[in-house]
Amino acid sequence: MRDARRYLQLALAAIWLLDAALQYQPYMYTKAFGTEVLAASAQGNPAVIARPITWVAGIVEHHPVSTNAAFATIQLLLALGIAWRPTVKPALAASIIWSLGVWWFGEGLGGVLTGTASPVSGAPGPVILYALLAVLLWPVSVETGAPERASFVAECPVGAGTARVLWLVLWGSLAYFAVQGSNRSPEGLHDMISSSASGQPRWLASVEHHAAGWVAHQGTAVSITLAVVLAVIAVGVFLPVPLVRASLILAMALAAVVWIVGQALGGIFTGQATDPNSGPLLALLSLAYWPLKPRRASPDTGSEPASQP
Repeated sequence: MRDARRYLQLALAAIWLLDAALQYQPYMYTKAFGTEVLAASAQGNPAVIARPITWVAGIVEHHPVSTNAAFATIQLLLALGIAWRPTVKPALAASIIWSLGVWWFGEGLGGVLTGTASPVSGAPGPVILYALLAVLLWPVSVETGAPERASFVAECPVGAGTARVLWLVLWGSLAYFAVQGSNRSPEGLHDMISSSASGQPRWLASVEHHAAGWVAHQGTAVSITLAVVLAVIAVGVFLPVPLVRASLILAMALAAVVWIVGQALGGIFTGQATDPNSGPLLALLSLAYWPLKPRRASPDTGSEPASQP
């Protein structure tokens, strides 16, 4: 169990490291990062949410080099802190605080209050998933016995019931977003996927254009189907173990498809992406819920060794 949790922590650290690398891109040191990326996230939000975003965007616009250097360095330190075992707890705690701040001031709460949030484009905002993963991958002392008793990694810090409810809320909200606003219109998905092709390499842009063509005039039916699949995934962790595994495989497969088709790999080839979007994070989250093998009693001592992933 402890090894499984540590591997997932290291995977989370690797994603933070990718975020830092993306934040160090030249585009992020220009005024455009404040005006075109941060300020844009205020659009459609209530004034109480939008005004602080605009204020932060103004600061970044006037001090692009120093502010972005700070942003990138913070993410680099988070990655290194999570990767180094002695600092994993303070680093995870800091990542929760940083993620919540970025979710508001950098992502406009993932657009969940605008009526345009979609699981295909990354709702409820990829950065909030970093905070959720930090909670679910929090190290638990061996003395408590929790790691040895847990049936899946995410159970340890918060308990099985709470972990399953968090999963239900996340995936249930994705199902809700899938059929809200323009997402359920006949051309909603087509337009969303087509727009993700902008600035991509030719091969990836071709994938996006072909995918957009497949859902042209079918947005309503596809959105409803997607919502049903997401709802099935949401309740999957409450089912018997074989069905839990099947639902988690479905979750990871859907995350991969959405990451490629809807999110264009998070736009990491455009020079303007700040993170890989939600696809990899949803897959990592699914692994945190993967059922562990039951413990077997030791023939020598009669004790039960820790579960193995």
